[in-house]
Amino acid sequence: MNSADVLGLIVAALGGAAVGVERQWSGHAEGPSARFAGIRTFTMLGAVGGLSGWFWTAGAPSIAGVLLGGAIAVVLVGYVAASRRDVDGTTEVAALIVLAAGALSGMGLQRVASGIVAVELLLLVEKSRLHSMVRRIDDIELRAGVRFAVMALVVLPLLPAGPYGPFDSVRPRQLWMIVLFFSGLSFLGEVLGRMVGPTRGYLASGAVGGLISSTNVTFTFARSSRRDPTMARALAYGAVAANAVVYLRVCAAVAVLNIALLPLVVRYLAAPAVVAALGAAVGASMRGRRDSRSRPASANPLQLFAALQMAALFQIVLVIVPLAQRTWGQSGVLTTAAALGLTDVDALTVSMARGAAQSSPIQTAALAIAIGVLANCALKLGMTLIFGTPVFRAIVGGALLLMIAAATASIVFIM
Repeated sequence: MNSADVLGLIVAALGGAAVGVERQWSGHAEGPSARFAGIRTFTMLGAVGGLSGWFWTAGAPSIAGVLLGGAIAVVLVGYVAASRRDVDGTTEVAALIVLAAGALSGMGLQRVASGIVAVELLLLVEKSRLHSMVRRIDDIELRAGVRFAVMALVVLPLLPAGPYGPFDSVRPRQLWMIVLFFSGLSFLGEVLGRMVGPTRGYLASGAVGGLISSTNVTFTFARSSRRDPTMARALAYGAVAANAVVYLRVCAAVAVLNIALLPLVVRYLAAPAVVAALGAAVGASMRGRRDSRSRPASANPLQLFAALQMAALFQIVLVIVPLAQRTWGQSGVLTTAAALGLTDVDALTVSMARGAAQSSPIQTAALAIAIGVLANCALKLGMTLIFGTPVFRAIVGGALLLMIAAATASIVFIM
């Protein structure tokens, strides 16, 4: 046994001790309803797991099997005895995980074992928060989660990779992955909205809504400002927050789809993003009247139909962009990007990151994304001026004008 083997045994025992401390602290190891193990037993279980792993690597699998099997039998007997009064098996399952992590540590995989124990401890310590979060899940969110799992684990593997069609642009599996990405992002926005709660006001609701669609948030809040002019200021800063999040959304999509494109995109979007973030920060720092209303929960958290529309639009653009480039060159790509930015920033981002970046210079793809986002800001400025109250127009319109100016300056300077 060398020093690395000793370290593996120590890590295994310490992992068991850490879980044992939590079980002892939470009261599961003492009292009339005590389970079978506390800090001492868990420490020894971790050591047994570590020894089992070491014996396995040392060429004595029979000894390793006897040790691990005996420890598992102890855990099972403990559960059978405790289940007569309480069917909760958290402690026993935690013991099995400690044994498995200990064996991995004894086999030399200390980092993997430590990570497993850390996640296990997090699940044990955050019991009340996890239970509270589950209780807040309603029927709509549960159905959406199950549907997303089916989309990702059943539908995606069945789709062909392609390519098919003109310019080899039809790739069914890639298209479905895009649908999954943006549906998951929308679902995340709904979950965050529920976690934020209705008492945080329009600023937080707008920021969360920006994960789904900053255009929809701007339009909805502008119309709401007319129905309730007293809340126009709060609604305005919520819309500014939504427009600040859109830059993070675009950069996240680019990072996932084409990481090489990200530094160039950030150069174009950094200045307007800072302007939007400063506007949202001003809204967060205000100590005026607090509203207790927020964006209502969606009946369709996955926004699947919107994601399918975006994927269809993306597929169309994959055909149009090469044609535009062949006919008009770079100007054709940029014109297409500007028109697409007026309709769907997500489709623009995906199209340029996955399509144009392959058939055009990467600088052109980054510039196209920046122009499309600029066009989208202009669209939202028009919505603000048409549907918002004077207060809403002054705040959101002013912020959007500054964002447009910053984006234009970045494009002109970098070009």
